[in-house]
Amino acid sequence: MDEKMKQWVEKTNVLVEALPYIRRFHGKTVVVKYGGSAMADQELKQSVIRDVALLKLVGFRPIVVHGGGKDITRWINKIGLETRFVNGLRVTDRPTMEIVEMVLGKINKDLVSMMQRVGLKAVGISGKDGGLLKVERRTADGQDIGFVGEVKKVNTQLIDTLLQDDFVPVICPVGFDSEFCSYNVNADDAACAVATAVRASKLVFLTDIEGVYRDPEDKSSLISEMTVPAARQFLAAGNAGGGMLPKLQNCIQAIESGVSRVHILDGRIAHSLLLEFFTDEGIGTAIIGDGKGDA
Repeated sequence: MDEKMKQWVEKTNVLVEALPYIRRFHGKTVVVKYGGSAMADQELKQSVIRDVALLKLVGFRPIVVHGGGKDITRWINKIGLETRFVNGLRVTDRPTMEIVEMVLGKINKDLVSMMQRVGLKAVGISGKDGGLLKVERRTADGQDIGFVGEVKKVNTQLIDTLLQDDFVPVICPVGFDSEFCSYNVNADDAACAVATAVRASKLVFLTDIEGVYRDPEDKSSLISEMTVPAARQFLAAGNAGGGMLPKLQNCIQAIESGVSRVHILDGRIAHSLLLEFFTDEGIGTAIIGDGKGDA
């Protein structure tokens, strides 16, 4: 067999390997939280958009929830305001909130444009549209951190309508309270709330890490799959530091609220969504229920 034929056979094997996963999740809803370096690098951004397009074309129902923290910080610094964080949450006064909405709105429409360029029908919305994200003011260790919201209710009517009409919803994490004031919502929290409300089959966090490690200093200790009980033990042992702690907490909450499976993936790897969804080995960490009968 010549080299060219070997390459074609390898491509065929990839398709064959993907087939059972395509069949299993055809028509299922998948929520992708998009952020980190995958948003800053243009090639990686194109890779993520193409992955979402392929998921849509093979029968998945993707919903994208995006962040934009790095761009928000850059614009805040540009106009001379102060950037402060408490426990990883941005302190958000009124001027900062205006910048948050402006920057996230631009990111949102840029993503919609990119999706439509590859043939997807996409609609960009915020958590304020259709009353999607109802929030209450959030504190950090009892400190007032301004217009930072904790999601209390998700109204899925608009999302359901968009999915039914074959659109990909692209959501920026801004919500409002009972007085209709705008609030900045952590994108991970928003994605978790949306995935729970639509009873997604999968929730995916695209991050700047490869997944969950037993030992962060040992790259061979990547955990490819964790049950919720194992994840709880991992947290109780103090093994999750930095940004991994709230991420794992979100994963556990999503699974216990009805999401079938949660993935933590390295968004810096091109086509990480496809590698995790359509290959036997996967590349990140999958969080599942108790390991019995999980899809």
